[in-house]
Amino acid sequence: MRVIVDSLEKPSTAPNSSEQPNASGLATIAAIATPLGRGGVGVIRLSGARAHDIACKLTGKSEFKPRMASFCRFYQADGTVIDEGLVLYFKGPNSFTGEDVIELQGHGGMILQNQLLARVFELGAKQASAGEFSYRAFDNDKLDLVQAEAIADAIDATSAAAASSAIRSLSGEFSQKINQLLEQLIHLRLHVEAAIDFPDEEDVDFLSDGVIQTQLEQTQAKIQQVLATAKQGQLLRDGIHVVLAGRPNAGKSSLLNRLAGQERAIVTDVAGTTRDTLQETVVLNGLTLHLTDTAGLRETEDTVERIGIERARTAITQADMLLMVYDVTRDLEEEITPLQLAEQLFGELPEAKRLLIIANKSDLLRDSSGAQIDSDSQLEIENRGYEQVNVSCETGVGIDNLVETLCAKVGFHPPENSLIARTRHIDALRRTADCLAEAHEQLTVFQAGELVAESLRQAQQSLGEITGEFSADDLLGKIFGSFCIGK
Repeated sequence: MRVIVDSLEKPSTAPNSSEQPNASGLATIAAIATPLGRGGVGVIRLSGARAHDIACKLTGKSEFKPRMASFCRFYQADGTVIDEGLVLYFKGPNSFTGEDVIELQGHGGMILQNQLLARVFELGAKQASAGEFSYRAFDNDKLDLVQAEAIADAIDATSAAAASSAIRSLSGEFSQKINQLLEQLIHLRLHVEAAIDFPDEEDVDFLSDGVIQTQLEQTQAKIQQVLATAKQGQLLRDGIHVVLAGRPNAGKSSLLNRLAGQERAIVTDVAGTTRDTLQETVVLNGLTLHLTDTAGLRETEDTVERIGIERARTAITQADMLLMVYDVTRDLEEEITPLQLAEQLFGELPEAKRLLIIANKSDLLRDSSGAQIDSDSQLEIENRGYEQVNVSCETGVGIDNLVETLCAKVGFHPPENSLIARTRHIDALRRTADCLAEAHEQLTVFQAGELVAESLRQAQQSLGEITGEFSADDLLGKIFGSFCIGK
């Protein structure tokens, strides 16, 4: 990057703060682009038709050259200096938003940034709303919805893998996969629409020769591949909410501390020490775990503890994964099994897919040879589709196995080149897969071309929601471009 150091002149004219938005109806927007607080550099970004003009009036310059950094002073209306720094000008459409963009790089103090932003407003800019820069980039076809969402995902990433995946999505890898599938769907629709509209043409008689069925099944397989990748991306982005629950003094807080790698929860021998929920976010084996420690579940007359137990039950109902922690030396004294204990604690036995049983202090139950003693309850747990992990929160034994089991239970095994995804992406892909399944049934069972075409149209619409691209329903032009019709 070249830096131009111009003469530092004071502005010769006063600003006109009453100027209107540009002809397109969009005002020039401005906002602080760096976190507020102390720092070496603070950046204010402007976007819109008047961005360059505002920068000139702010600095007293007549013009700025695109993609070159210019050192300037920033002036108040009376000519006093607010700050000094760099001005970068990106002329539309070759900018992030597709509009003229100015970046003012000054010192990173809250007072200086706010004074500079207020001056920019005086010169005619408007406060940007949340996400407005990215929205304008989307509106000007500089990025699609997936890429726009990836910007926020990259900023909010809680692990290196999530950040890397978000950057790949931002670069367009996820969008490219979706666009390739859209092209396949459009091609399928071309064939089906042609077979319906031109039934007498031999070149387009595809409903009965297996061509459509083969292509449809190939597309279905690819949708399932992308859906599997997207599910991993969703886990990378969102992580899972894990609640630790059990009787008092079962070792829930000790397990939280073990997983967090620090003493986050108070641990004592006094039952009922944990009176409220305690949250901690950790990244283990690449998976973000939003951990919640809860009060021990029991009947109590203590008002404060009772409130904590109610909050614990609320957290339990909202958990993606529930870890029931029990003390193997004490909690099964009444000759009940772990599954019976879970049913007692939670009112009903949770589904196997969201319950993982944690046997704490299992190192204390060993025979004379040092081997772990297996109980009959372990066989019951396995036969009913549940899993139990034996750990010792005191020594750390079994914690690695617990993390591996938890990742496997939620299906977390992202490939190296995974892509970030959101819940709406998963929903759109599932609806697309359902529409393709309907199309397949209409084709292979009923040979109903019109219904196949409608299912494919719905599939294309659902898939297009991901990137924000919707193809026109009128395919006649593409039909004529792809087939020798009317020869």
